[in-house]
Amino acid sequence: MKRGVGGLKTALPPVRDGFTPQQIDLGRYLFFDPVLSKDGSVSCATCHNPDKGLSDGLKTSVGIHQAKMKRAAPSLWNVAFMKKFFWDVRAKSLEEQMQGPLYSPDEMGTTPEQLLKTLNQIESYQNLFTQAFPNKQDDQIELSEIYLALTAFETSLISLNSRYDQYAHGYAQALNKEEIEGLNIFRSFVARCAECHTPPLFTNQQVAVIGLAEPDGLPLDPGAQDTYHDEKFRGAFKVPSLRNIDRTAPYTHSGRFATLREMAEFYNKGRGHEIPAGEKLYLHWHIWEPHLSDYELDRLVDFMKTLTDESFMPIPPQQLPSGIKIKDNVSITTLTIQP
Repeated sequence: MKRGVGGLKTALPPVRDGFTPQQIDLGRYLFFDPVLSKDGSVSCATCHNPDKGLSDGLKTSVGIHQAKMKRAAPSLWNVAFMKKFFWDVRAKSLEEQMQGPLYSPDEMGTTPEQLLKTLNQIESYQNLFTQAFPNKQDDQIELSEIYLALTAFETSLISLNSRYDQYAHGYAQALNKEEIEGLNIFRSFVARCAECHTPPLFTNQQVAVIGLAEPDGLPLDPGAQDTYHDEKFRGAFKVPSLRNIDRTAPYTHSGRFATLREMAEFYNKGRGHEIPAGEKLYLHWHIWEPHLSDYELDRLVDFMKTLTDESFMPIPPQQLPSGIKIKDNVSITTLTIQP
């Protein structure tokens, strides 16, 4: 066994909770409802599809009018434990984060005024908001209630009962020999994966510069440099959780790698091997040359696949309060939204 980092950590950070079942279920309706977008064409679930690991399976996401985003949609599993959001960590709460896509002209494209007008015109939503917020003074929906309901639903997306978790809690038969070898490599001081992808969330919730080039010769994405206004964070992005990672290909902020094996190979090729000419990046000190064999890389992939747990997979409503019907997580009835 390779010498490694700590033990099989199971302690979790503080969690967002305290929401009622009515608030969570209202948030579920809102999450899947394209009525929240400017033209009724996309919903939160468009980019965070339960069938695709609460991501969208695209290299970079697509918004209204087929506008192409510059970054991939991160998964929402276990966001209840997260303290920073977006690849560039510019948001510090789920309520702050959701306002980005809601009001971005290229994502959902709505405005606070249009969002309130649209939802307040739907009697079923007014009734659901009254049930979720019984101390309301009237039946008019407020922005803070929309944000809280969506937050309530998103915090219900918990994934903590994978085969790895069962092994970590004492069920030795949960992992086979190859997967245990992969776990030992993952937490070893050779591979050093666990130093950033720290159990049990498999992220340390920090940003890291790994020296990744952009696809197709595109200019380097500054990442968290724009958040912190510090050149040391140029090309830095949030360390993503590896929970349900087998469901969320392609990988990285730009969707560079189609498979987990390709992603692992990137780290194995050496420190800074992709840094574009003319760029000075302050690579994270954990990035180095592990020189893992093909066998060891395969075992790493085996282990990462044990982190899958979709026990709390959200169920899309068959019909939404707006009247839109859902099939396979996609709206099948077009609703005309009045600007």
